[in-house]
Amino acid sequence: MTTTALDHPAVNQTDNTVTTKRVLLLKPRGFCAGVVRAIDIVQIALETFGAPIYVRKEIVHNSYVVTDLAKKGAIFVNELDEVPEGARVIYSAHGVSPAVRQRAKERGLKVVDATCPLVTKVHVEAIKFAKQGYSLVLVGHRDHEEVEGTQGEAPDVTQVVSTLEEVAALVVPDPNKVAYLTQTTLSLDEARYMIEALKAKFPNIVGPHAQDICYATENRQVAVKNVAHGADLVLVVGSKNSSNSNRLVEVSKNLDTNSYLIDSADAIQPEWLDGVNTVAVTAGASAPEVLVKDVVEYLQTMGYGDVDEVEVMPENVRFGLPPEIVQAIASAPAR
Repeated sequence: MTTTALDHPAVNQTDNTVTTKRVLLLKPRGFCAGVVRAIDIVQIALETFGAPIYVRKEIVHNSYVVTDLAKKGAIFVNELDEVPEGARVIYSAHGVSPAVRQRAKERGLKVVDATCPLVTKVHVEAIKFAKQGYSLVLVGHRDHEEVEGTQGEAPDVTQVVSTLEEVAALVVPDPNKVAYLTQTTLSLDEARYMIEALKAKFPNIVGPHAQDICYATENRQVAVKNVAHGADLVLVVGSKNSSNSNRLVEVSKNLDTNSYLIDSADAIQPEWLDGVNTVAVTAGASAPEVLVKDVVEYLQTMGYGDVDEVEVMPENVRFGLPPEIVQAIASAPAR
C-alpha cells in the first residue's frame, strides 16, 4: 500500500476530535488487457487506414471511451447493414456470432476482430461441447452482447439462464449430456450459486477446464471484498451498460457497504458523502484511469485529503494484437 497525505485532517469544532476523511484507491482497477487491446486496435486502425473506421456496437462498454474514439473518426453502428459494402469494420471486445461473420462476408467487409481472447475461449468451448452432442446451458445476461455472440455458436442446443428459477425450469433432451458455460463478467458469487444449482439438477453436468469468468472481473471483485468492510461508501467508475462494473456495485452492497456506479465525478451527489469518512474508489474493466483521477480530485475538494492506494494483488496480463492489425502496421509506409 502506498499512502499519499494530501491535506490536513478535519477537526470537529464541538469536541476537538480529529476526523480523517480518506480515500481508499483500489488496485487492480480499470482497464483490463482485453479492453486495452480493443481500444488499441481501433486507434491503430484509424492511424493506419485513416477515418472513417466502422465499429460494430460499442468497442467496450464505456461512454467516455466511445465518445473519444468517435471524435477521432470511429463510426459506431448497431448492425453490419449500416456499414458501406467493402468498408473496414471492427468487431467489439464482446465478440460476435457466426451469423454476423457470415453477413460480413456477404457484404465484402474488411474485418478486424477485437474480440477479447477470453471471450473467444468461451466460444471455442461452446463449439466443442456442441460437437460432442451436449445440451449447453449458458449462465449470463441474455441481453448482453457477449452472451448473444456465444449463444450464436450453437443456437439450437444452447439455453441462457440468469436466475435460479430459470435453472429449476430447464428442460433438456438428455439430463446426462449437459454442459455449462458462463459469461466472462459475472459476479463470482452469482456464478457459484448458479453452477451449484445446475450441478444439483444435472449431477453429470460438465463445464470448462478453467472458469470462464475473466481474471480482471475476478480481481476487481476480490479487491472490493477486501476493502468494502473498511469503507463507508464504495464508488465504482463505469458506465451503466458495463456488466463487470455493475457487479462491483452488487459485491459491495452484498457486504452491506453502500455503493454507486458513476460514469464520472460529475455524477457524484454531495449528499452521498454525508457522514462518510472513508470512500473506496474502484473502476470497472472498461473505465479509463483519467475518470478515476477526476473522482479522486473531486473527493479531495470535499475534504478527503488522505489517499491510500490499496493493492490487493498484482495484475500484469497482456494480449497480442490480431494478425490483421500486425500486418497492417508492417505494410504501412514509413512516415
